[in-house]
Amino acid sequence: MTSRLSDTGPGVGYNGVMDVRPLCVVVLAAGEGTRMRSSRPKPVHVLCGRPMVAHVLDALADLTVSRVVVVIGHGAERVTKQVLAQAPPGLEVEFVEQRVQRGTGDAASVGLTGLSDTDDDADVLILPGDAPLLRPATLAALVDLHRRTEAAGAVLTSVVDDPSGYGRVVRGRDDRVVAIVEQADASDDQLAIREINTSVYCFRRNLLAPALRRLSPENAQGEYYLSDLPAVLAGAGHPVVSLVAADPLETVGVNDRAQLAVAEAVLRARTNDSWMRRGVTMVDPSRTYVDLTVALGTDVTLFPGTILRGTTVIGAGAEIGPDTHLVDTEVGERSVVEHTVARQAVIGADARVGPFATLQPGAMVPDGTVTGPFHLAAGLPPGG
Repeated sequence: MTSRLSDTGPGVGYNGVMDVRPLCVVVLAAGEGTRMRSSRPKPVHVLCGRPMVAHVLDALADLTVSRVVVVIGHGAERVTKQVLAQAPPGLEVEFVEQRVQRGTGDAASVGLTGLSDTDDDADVLILPGDAPLLRPATLAALVDLHRRTEAAGAVLTSVVDDPSGYGRVVRGRDDRVVAIVEQADASDDQLAIREINTSVYCFRRNLLAPALRRLSPENAQGEYYLSDLPAVLAGAGHPVVSLVAADPLETVGVNDRAQLAVAEAVLRARTNDSWMRRGVTMVDPSRTYVDLTVALGTDVTLFPGTILRGTTVIGAGAEIGPDTHLVDTEVGERSVVEHTVARQAVIGADARVGPFATLQPGAMVPDGTVTGPFHLAAGLPPGG
């Protein structure tokens, strides 16, 4: 069975009754990410002011989750600290460590050890820690499809023009998923398939655990592939369904710096669009950079070349830019800040700062101050 995001309905079963099985989440964030060529673990590379894995956790916003387990490995301590600091409010996260990297199937098995016996009848949503563009509505639709169809598992798939490098989704006569074949193991006919695996799954836990024990490392990489699970389940007579993502871009994983830049651009465009719909003017959105951690008041105007990072707060009616870079800085209502660089500074209301001003950490500009070029290490601007 195949479904598209537009085909899915509310989260009810065939009898019109909401399925009450608990939902657990396992996030696979143990990989080293060698193609990033960085000492920083891949899951904590930053996009729009937040680590990559935090964006994955953000995508759980439309789901009722009973437990979240993050599988860590490379740079475990650093990943743990970042997740604890950046996880969405109210979301409790636990960690288990995959000490030896033996593939995604093994990582999922390790993840299950973080679940309790009371979760035995739960559904388990498995997510890659390097998919920061996933949307909450997509994950909610996948879980809904899994529950409505009473399937053993559901796979999020995507149809792309160039499937190179991805596992191909193989279907049976009933259109259900019977296998996912990695590119290195695919036949010529399978390589021609344009529907790919996104590494996002939802399984019944009581079927997932025994299926994981049947995985084999007899493949080109010598690893335990999580993508082999549909074939294991289908071979045992358990149905596996799929949801085709409406936007292939949101399912793309980040494996190198080029893909990181693409993901950053998509997230920034989403962020800018959201702020403009909430009453912020951006003269040129393509040249405006706003971290997700920034707060903007109504009727704020951002001119081209504006970069707002960290915990920056801009008061209502303020005008920022052009060519202004603010980090962890507070700007009061109706102030104008142009051609300015500031870090950990406070600018009062109705002030005018710049052009060509520099404010160092601790700098304070009082309400109503009007000043031109200056360099301020701390305290008041010249003449303030």
